[in-house]
Amino acid sequence: EKFDIVKKWGINTYKCTKQLLSERFGRGSRTVDLELETQIELLRETKRKYESVLHLARALTAHLYSLVQTQHALGDAFADLSQKSPELQEEFGYNAETQKLLCKNGETLLGAVNFFVSSINTLVNKTMEDTLMTVKQYEMARLEYDAYRTDLEELSMGPRDAGAVSRLDAAQSQFQSHKDKYEKLRADVAIKLKFLEENKIKVMHKQLLLFHNAISAYFAGNQQQLEQTLKQFNIKLKTPGTEKPSWLEEQ
Repeated sequence: EKFDIVKKWGINTYKCTKQLLSERFGRGSRTVDLELETQIELLRETKRKYESVLHLARALTAHLYSLVQTQHALGDAFADLSQKSPELQEEFGYNAETQKLLCKNGETLLGAVNFFVSSINTLVNKTMEDTLMTVKQYEMARLEYDAYRTDLEELSMGPRDAGAVSRLDAAQSQFQSHKDKYEKLRADVAIKLKFLEENKIKVMHKQLLLFHNAISAYFAGNQQQLEQTLKQFNIKLKTPGTEKPSWLEEQ
């Protein structure tokens, strides 16, 4: 049984390799679904662009975290000097309060940006990747389909003796099996691409609105609007427990 499995795998690998090389050197024909392949290439390009956005958003999170930590330390320094410098107590005091407020707003903004990062990461590395895994299966099925189609065409053009008829019947059966697999995966990819596009629009509409509102409120110094943005998107801040930039995330 193991020998038969290895033998079958070897034959399949040989046929697919032969078909692939034939296509690359322009000697073999290739089944093409222009509409579907255009959508697949668009998905790959979109994924690359979203990965770039994700990388930049993570960098922004790290910078914001460093800023908040610096403001926290500066506020503590001002507060300490306020107690030890009677002649500048008021000046150090209100600067300490300002840094404390900026720190609080920065933590709130970090919560929003981390939620944005987490959602984009899920979209790119789970949802899109899942669809691309199905695409890879479809592309392999397409190669197998064309390999066995070519094999069947070559046998059909040969002599029709008793042995050839038997081989032709076997080739016809194998071709039909791979054709069914190819058509099923082609349909699966089309459906996944459709649902992915709908999901992407829904997710990005929410996340871009969140990102815009949070950033705008933070740099406008509107603490109330910033906190309201987190409530609107049901984002809760975790209690700081580590020194990593990711301690503020959605629950």
